[in-house]
Amino acid sequence: MMFPSPGDTASVLALSFGIALGLFALAGLLRPERPFDRLLFGALTAALIATYARWRWSDTLPPLTPEAGAVWSYLFFGAEMVAVVYTLLSVVILLRFKDRSAEADAAQVRREASGDWPAVDVFICTYNEPREVVEKSILPSLAIDYGPKTVWVCDDTRRDWLRDYCEEVGACYITRPDNKGAKAGNLNNALRHTAERTNAPLILVLDADFAPQPDILKRMVGLFDDPKAGVVQSPQFFFNADPIQHNLAASDSWVDDQRIFFDVFQPAKDAWNAAFCVGTSFIVRRDRLGEIGGFPDAAICEDLNLSLGMSRRGYETHWLNERLSMGLSAEGLPEYITQRTRWCLGTIQIALLADGPLRGPGYTLIQRIHFLHGVLNWACKPYIVLMLLAPAVYWIAGLPAFEADVLSFLRYGVPPLFALWAYSGWVSRSRTLPIFMEVTHAISALAVTMTLIQAAVRPFGRPFKVTEKGGDRTEMRVRWRMASAFGGLSLLSAFSIVWAFIAPTAPAEISDIDYFNLVWAGVAMVLTFICFLVCFEHPRADPAFRYDADAWIEAGGITRPCRIATLSPGLATLAGDGETVSAPRAPLILHIPGIGAIDAVSNTAGLSLDPTPEQYRALVVALYSTPRDTIARAARFAPAVGGLIRRSLGLG
Repeated sequence: MMFPSPGDTASVLALSFGIALGLFALAGLLRPERPFDRLLFGALTAALIATYARWRWSDTLPPLTPEAGAVWSYLFFGAEMVAVVYTLLSVVILLRFKDRSAEADAAQVRREASGDWPAVDVFICTYNEPREVVEKSILPSLAIDYGPKTVWVCDDTRRDWLRDYCEEVGACYITRPDNKGAKAGNLNNALRHTAERTNAPLILVLDADFAPQPDILKRMVGLFDDPKAGVVQSPQFFFNADPIQHNLAASDSWVDDQRIFFDVFQPAKDAWNAAFCVGTSFIVRRDRLGEIGGFPDAAICEDLNLSLGMSRRGYETHWLNERLSMGLSAEGLPEYITQRTRWCLGTIQIALLADGPLRGPGYTLIQRIHFLHGVLNWACKPYIVLMLLAPAVYWIAGLPAFEADVLSFLRYGVPPLFALWAYSGWVSRSRTLPIFMEVTHAISALAVTMTLIQAAVRPFGRPFKVTEKGGDRTEMRVRWRMASAFGGLSLLSAFSIVWAFIAPTAPAEISDIDYFNLVWAGVAMVLTFICFLVCFEHPRADPAFRYDADAWIEAGGITRPCRIATLSPGLATLAGDGETVSAPRAPLILHIPGIGAIDAVSNTAGLSLDPTPEQYRALVVALYSTPRDTIARAARFAPAVGGLIRRSLGLG
């Protein structure tokens, strides 16, 4: 053993508590916008993690032999070290941060002064989304405050009703006879078609469930004043909670995992010249696309591959970290998992390409390292699966994942864990939470692990799976297959705890390593039980946004002022006593500035609206073209835990 004995219980607890207190105090004193502070906190966190890794290697592994126990220990250690390397790389990447808003401000001022706005083709990629989804992209796109633009709806399912709808509202319609190349093929078809019509030098790409804000083009096109800019990307924001937030009643207190990627990692990657396209709400130069042969379709992640294709030729992806569009997050758990497994498979496919960043020429060392960081993000998932299984393997098969006792882990394992929690919350500006972050990773870990195994056998040739959006979400759904998996894992951990005491071979006295695995089994049981709760998908209502605007209501020939509290295209609620202006089901008229006089009926939910087609479109534009804080932008531990407890008790 290279590391000293941890000492007695009191001294170990005092040391761990002192380190935790110091770390969280440090998080309050330092500022993530200061480079030195990032270096200081990051270096401290990395040092604790590296010390833990060294302890694991020197003091917790058995001799390497062909026996099952040694093979299991080294397999677990290898998977854990993948996660350690990923974490250390993350700390290094997050040493830098870039904010391009001032650059965008200056470019916009220059363009407005000169009146020189380049033409833009807006491509809306759609595949089988219902009208109530795709119209929320088409109508706000037509309302973008930008003169020389043309909106093209790129329909990959050849729907006559969508063609008619585009003609009705003033959008252009494009389709093709097949779906070759999936989304990249759809975009390339639009690229060829528009080259004969508008041939705009810039192309804004939107998914069919994303609504752009009116200033999206004016904020982004100026960044192409830099001749190295091939792509300008803005982050994704969402109107609705993802399945984890919604099913754990944490929409107002827990931040979805993509916020951390968009708001924290991508600005950091941009500072290293390694940001990349994320598939929607980005602008690309048409001439640069021509140089790389169009949107790449060699891998199912055409967005990441687009940025990499630009990188090979010396062009950059610039990240403008502003909310310039909003869309639908995955509404159901299967759709959520489908997204993650598709991203995982696409990353692995690119890693295997002859011109990819692991094998191909033209990339800088930094760009290759950043891509490796993305690969490791997915390669970490098997470790999560093994971590959840390890205590049960110990108690049932007698195979420890690593040979350590509770005090040793408290001495060498808990401080880096506290450091990681404190650093993550600090550098992300309160976008992470202990437990909830682990649950978010665990939810997709099983599916991603299976995808990695399948990719090792057959990485190419699997169909592109589109994330389904829309549909009826008003009834409870139970995802029994996933619920069985996580419920089974939770019961397995619980059984292993009981088995530790009732097994025929159970020792008369619990050893130190037994205590360690008992605690571990308890943690695994809790995490998998929370994942089990996520599998119960609670009903969702159509989103009604906080509106907070003055209006007038007309009932029985009397018009009086009121204030709208929430609004959707079909329902309004009024603040104060405005809801009692008429008897239930009584007809009335709601006058909304900018929208008009809308026929309505009073009911228990508020005012049921019956807008004309023109009013409906105006409502869609007014609601979806404006920033809406409908879900949490920062995490709050106590409310998140409160929602979790209510869900676990079946109270809400």
